[in-house]
Amino acid sequence: MSAEALSLPEMVRYQRQMILPEVGREGQEKLKQAHVLVVGAGGLGCPALTYLVAAGVGTIRIADGDRVDRTNLHRQPLYSEASVGMRKVEEAVRVLRGINPEVHLDAWACRVDAANVREVLSGIEIVVDGSDNFSTKYLLNDACVEMDKVLVSGSVFRFEGQVSVFNADLGGGVRGPTYRCLFPDPPSADLVPSCAEAGVLGVLPGVVGTLQSAEVLKLVLGIGRTLSGRLLLFDSLSMAFSEVSFRRQDALAASTKIQPDSYYLQLTSDCTIEVSQISPAELRRRMARNEDMELIDVREPFEKEEYDIGGQLIPGSLLRINAYRIPRDKTVVLYCRSGARSRKGIAELRREFGFTNLVNLEGGLMAWQVEAREN
Repeated sequence: MSAEALSLPEMVRYQRQMILPEVGREGQEKLKQAHVLVVGAGGLGCPALTYLVAAGVGTIRIADGDRVDRTNLHRQPLYSEASVGMRKVEEAVRVLRGINPEVHLDAWACRVDAANVREVLSGIEIVVDGSDNFSTKYLLNDACVEMDKVLVSGSVFRFEGQVSVFNADLGGGVRGPTYRCLFPDPPSADLVPSCAEAGVLGVLPGVVGTLQSAEVLKLVLGIGRTLSGRLLLFDSLSMAFSEVSFRRQDALAASTKIQPDSYYLQLTSDCTIEVSQISPAELRRRMARNEDMELIDVREPFEKEEYDIGGQLIPGSLLRINAYRIPRDKTVVLYCRSGARSRKGIAELRREFGFTNLVNLEGGLMAWQVEAREN
């Protein structure tokens, strides 16, 4: 398809961007003819949409079935107090058209599900995942793999964020790793609380959503090194970035396809396993009394190097194959940074191996450090 010519107002609008040798007029025309889907016009979608529209991505489809709630306003700056109760896609389009009337905005006021995902992704080249649940994340991955689309994924939790690019076109018919290559098995929904349950620092989705938009622009322009095969981790409390590398699992990717909607819906079902918790203060008291108990750190090795309270290191992904190392005759406290990964690990160990003596450090090491400062 030939590049679509830029109008004089567009030439003026994008002048500072087109000065970049890596962009130029040809690159700006590539952006103008690009077709991008943003799923979720919330915390991640708002900043991603703002910068994609401002950058001149020609056609942007927005899919979101929610309405604006007052609790959205601290992290979703496309909306105002007057937007409360309005459909997000309609309000987003109204504001975004004011930012750049040259961009074609296609609003879909719906929840993306297995029944409509092929239609929603039709004609799209790159999908931006701004969803907040595993049901949608796995559905988008499966659809992108089946339909040969690129997925730019982001997620946030409290003070931490993640960004990666999945199923990237590497040329020669080769595709990069998929979401399932990194996360083969969805966790139970209650083991990774939503923003409504765990909270989120308002600026965090802004950082992550902006990073997602940067990846989209690089993919369209064909410049730089994308996050394909790399999971970028951002900790806003320490203002630190780190990354984890991963590879494509060809057999897994080859078998990936869109499943019936019932499959994705069950990913959001509640877990029936209750996990016992211990507060940081209580754990300190028991440690001071030298009680006979075991501590297990389920973080990654690099995290333990940064901060350590002495537990045996068994990363969460390796818990099941190391279950034989976990004693059953004493209290065993599992912990991670926030308490989410250790809680997930306890549920898995109880379900698969029948452990009854496992306890989660409530709030993880973040709560442990806060309690230490306060006392």
